[in-house]
Amino acid sequence: MSDLFRLSPSDFVGFLRQERIRRFYLVYNPVNKHVQSSHPQLQPLAEFVFGDRRDFAEHEGLFFQVTDRYDTLQGAFVHRTCRGQAAGGVRYWTYGSVEDYLRDGLRLAKGMTHKNALAGLWWGGGKGVMARRPDVDSEDPEVRRYLYSEYGRFISSLRGCYVTAEDVGTTVADIANVFSRTRFTICVPEEWGGSGNPSIPTARGIVCAMEAALEFLKRGDLRGKAIAVQGIGNVGGPLIRFLFEKGVRKIIACDLNARLADSLRKASIGLDLEIRTVSCGDDSIFREECDIFSPNATGAVLNPRTIPLLKTKIVCGAANNQLEDPGRDDSALLDRGIVYVPDFLANRMGIVNSANEQYGYITNDPLSERHLARDWEYSVFQTTLRVLGESKETGEPTGRIAVRQAETLSLELHPIFGHRGRQIIDSLVADRWS
Repeated sequence: MSDLFRLSPSDFVGFLRQERIRRFYLVYNPVNKHVQSSHPQLQPLAEFVFGDRRDFAEHEGLFFQVTDRYDTLQGAFVHRTCRGQAAGGVRYWTYGSVEDYLRDGLRLAKGMTHKNALAGLWWGGGKGVMARRPDVDSEDPEVRRYLYSEYGRFISSLRGCYVTAEDVGTTVADIANVFSRTRFTICVPEEWGGSGNPSIPTARGIVCAMEAALEFLKRGDLRGKAIAVQGIGNVGGPLIRFLFEKGVRKIIACDLNARLADSLRKASIGLDLEIRTVSCGDDSIFREECDIFSPNATGAVLNPRTIPLLKTKIVCGAANNQLEDPGRDDSALLDRGIVYVPDFLANRMGIVNSANEQYGYITNDPLSERHLARDWEYSVFQTTLRVLGESKETGEPTGRIAVRQAETLSLELHPIFGHRGRQIIDSLVADRWS
């Protein structure tokens, strides 16, 4: 079947059931420079991935399983493990097609490689993705317990080449269920010795990046500024609070979740905060005149349709993969004179906070706090200034510069274990993991 990628995830699961496939992989072979599938029936999917020139970047391995109950497609996307185990959260999201599902995983995993490398962490880049089914009640606690426990078993089977964490659609309680079946996870609940919810550190990092962008443009600090915030969930909510603490004048925010909007509205009485509940496709937030536009929801929101609408000088937010097409949209923002702070530069603090939680905690841990300082060479603030400065000097888009810096760092081998992640993947293939 040559057009597997066009199927909906539910129909694809039906195809896998028909072929009696529960687990499968798509693994890049660096010798023959091709992607091989674990099953001949799925080789067309491997060819589709290998032929893509936008999102596929020699990802080392993509691993998948279908759960016995609820027929849910679960995946682990491993991009690059030179610096260490691939690390990144597991996303629980709705996808219209297998192509959408694969592209999201590929882009997110690559983004984690860049984020971890640019932050100086000895971790590679990976991402987990679970495809939400419309016929399954994803809010049912028993359903979630089962799905995330099964995901934990799945992660254990990968022998540590990928370490999972919290991401969009996943909660700390979900990670507790993952942790019940694997040790290869971070963002474990605090009461179990983990770092818990990474959202607040992430929001703090976004504030630092905003301050750096304002300083670069010689526009002072955040006091008196107007900010447009797209998405008020795990990161957007705390971000709004931190921005008001910094003295911003006004915030216009939006979200698809009416209950979330009402809750934040009640908690913000007395502040100049306008919150709108929007529907999919509503682009009114892009039209708001503001000092900073901050995307904090899903990815691919900056594209040929939305970029011309922007009335801002700075784009800086926590959402992953904000550019629909990095090569095209990065240049479009530059052409409009808009300073874009690459998402994987600004939103590092979640993974910084949780990545090394197995080494224990210190109050105001200096290894974490230096990322939020202004004087450390590799802090969010200084890295932002460095990328924006090089963009001004060379005329290149900021995303291209940040990716180039991150790519160089991501190829450095772990000082103790070398390229062990690649060795684990090779052993999974040799041992017929699927």
